[in-house]
Amino acid sequence: MGERLVMKICLTGYKGFIGSHLGMQLAKEGHEVIGFRWENPNHFPDPSLYDWVIHLGAITSTTERNVDKILKTNLEYSMKLLEMCDTMGTNFQYASSASVYGNTGNFKEDGDVYPLNAYAWSKYLFDRFVNSIMGEFKVLVQGYRYFNVYGNNEESKGDQASPVTKFANQAKTGKIKLFENSDQYLRDFVCVDDVCAVHSKMLNKDVSGIFNVGTGAPISFQKVAELVAKKYNAEIEIIPMPAKLQGQYQTYTSADLTELNKNIEHKFKTVEEFLNAN
Repeated sequence: MGERLVMKICLTGYKGFIGSHLGMQLAKEGHEVIGFRWENPNHFPDPSLYDWVIHLGAITSTTERNVDKILKTNLEYSMKLLEMCDTMGTNFQYASSASVYGNTGNFKEDGDVYPLNAYAWSKYLFDRFVNSIMGEFKVLVQGYRYFNVYGNNEESKGDQASPVTKFANQAKTGKIKLFENSDQYLRDFVCVDDVCAVHSKMLNKDVSGIFNVGTGAPISFQKVAELVAKKYNAEIEIIPMPAKLQGQYQTYTSADLTELNKNIEHKFKTVEEFLNAN
């Protein structure tokens, strides 16, 4: 294994769930990490000061209805920041999302996509922009399609917290509320620690592309609820799914890790392993 290089890294979205974990992990590894807070549409970091810009800052709510706001933040700002990095010779990692796949059932990076909401569309459009000129970049550009990320300290996500965390919080009161037919919704739940490990390992890889980040082993919402209920000795109450949520979410996701595995080796933990360790 080659020696790991120490780098100077600008991290946008550093106060968010994944960003806060990633910043701490990279700093622990000896990298110099500078958090950048986006304050207005014309406020950008100076990429020339860094080896890498890791761009996680975005509107992440899947229920946000202001499409112009989403596109300005998630697409236009990201395009400008990437162009600045390319001009100044700074490598670029960014957060995409498995939500771009929708309910296609195909989870290969070069396969079909079918975004189900404005957030997913914004991520897809930036991916498409990156892919359209991938061969022209003078720097490394790595995009990561996160599947369902969960882990400790999800408070900053509010209503967007993962089912793992929501169920755990409910279980502490003695009862988990689970939408009916949750056995039919299977997701690829990936621990935030593993997401951070992927980002870190890929910093040392001379490769560009868009990569899935998940376990490749989906489990149902019902199974997650059962695992959490077992840990906390809680009951499960089945409730109807609100009409406004119906049709808004993928019924099945499973990361195809072929491309990622060509570049790094990593063992992803399961939800059960996470719960047993926390």
